[in-house]
Amino acid sequence: MPQTPIYMDHHATTPVDERVLEAMLPYFGVRFGNAASRVHAHGKVARQAVEAARGEVAQLIGGSPDELVFTSGATESDNLAITGLARGRASEGRHIVTLRTEHKAVLDSCSALERDGWRVTRLDVDERGLVAPEAVAEALSDETVMVSVMLANNEVGVAQDLAAIGALTRPRNITFHCDAAQGLGYLPLSVAEMNIDLASISGHKLYGPKGVGALYIARELQARGLPLPQMHGGGHERGFRSGTLNVSGIVGLGAAARIMKREGPAEAKRIARLRDSLQARLTDSIDEVRVNGAGAPRHPGNLNVSFGYVDGAALLLRLCDVVSVSSGAACSSAEAGPSYVLEAMGLPPDWGAASIRFGLGRHSTEPEVERVAEAVVATVEELRGRSPLWAARKSGKAIDW
Repeated sequence: MPQTPIYMDHHATTPVDERVLEAMLPYFGVRFGNAASRVHAHGKVARQAVEAARGEVAQLIGGSPDELVFTSGATESDNLAITGLARGRASEGRHIVTLRTEHKAVLDSCSALERDGWRVTRLDVDERGLVAPEAVAEALSDETVMVSVMLANNEVGVAQDLAAIGALTRPRNITFHCDAAQGLGYLPLSVAEMNIDLASISGHKLYGPKGVGALYIARELQARGLPLPQMHGGGHERGFRSGTLNVSGIVGLGAAARIMKREGPAEAKRIARLRDSLQARLTDSIDEVRVNGAGAPRHPGNLNVSFGYVDGAALLLRLCDVVSVSSGAACSSAEAGPSYVLEAMGLPPDWGAASIRFGLGRHSTEPEVERVAEAVVATVEELRGRSPLWAARKSGKAIDW
């Protein structure tokens, strides 16, 4: 019987933790009430569960429960934050600053606003994937109403200096949004200490269920009626996001946040050791390998590697029976061509097309790392053995592949 492939694509999604599933199950059955039904017992039970989860998610990011709005996921949260804030502050200015390497939910939201007359500055990153806070400062103007920078990049894992950026935006009354879908619980994030006004959260990147997320909205913004809602119909979630609440999903998100708050720091250290072990095995055994992105600060489970003189698609295809990995972001999987993130970092197209993103997670083990490393080394050697370019390179000829 074929062996199930090892899962190393935790940036795309994570398996639901068994403890999370256990917490959710009653809300599919006996506790099925609508949280908006405030009078009868069934509704009150659901409402209490939602509010308990709200507190658990708030604790994970250093916010208050009344600053959390539940959504269908980080993509919706990004859209609500960026579009809702921009339109609500349009009379103050129409300029947004972000990075070229942000998630598509951020970049596409900015592009939509751009078509409606907003000006968007997409800052370059260096070869490590990092933006200098000085570059952010230079991009700000009297027309700037928002800066959006993610916690950890979903392709190369690098973590930006959010505290330094928040120190720039707060004195100028510029709203600071952070897409915190990746790395939350593994990397330091305090909305208060980093002066973050809006933060997007995803359940299925936290070992919670798909289809649920949250948006942190600072009290100061809420007092101004910001961001403007993008969904109407009932005034749920204090009017910021109408729609019947996904009670079971919210309970799962709360449980996932509670577990991550308690176990995340230690788990991050363990996963980082496994990631470093995989990196060492690959770089020690294979010539012409590049690790993409800064070594630190970085998502502990992320390893993005390019293999020279190898066809990336062929490498992924050969590895799929052994390990589930990705060549980039799941949100961009339908798009042909090299990763826009690696391109923004200045990686040559041939190297970008030969990259693999390994995403280690909660259940990854050292034996899995060993097996994956052996498979990658053997597959790269096999593919290079059929490559005329590799043969020419081995013979000492100068190759601009």
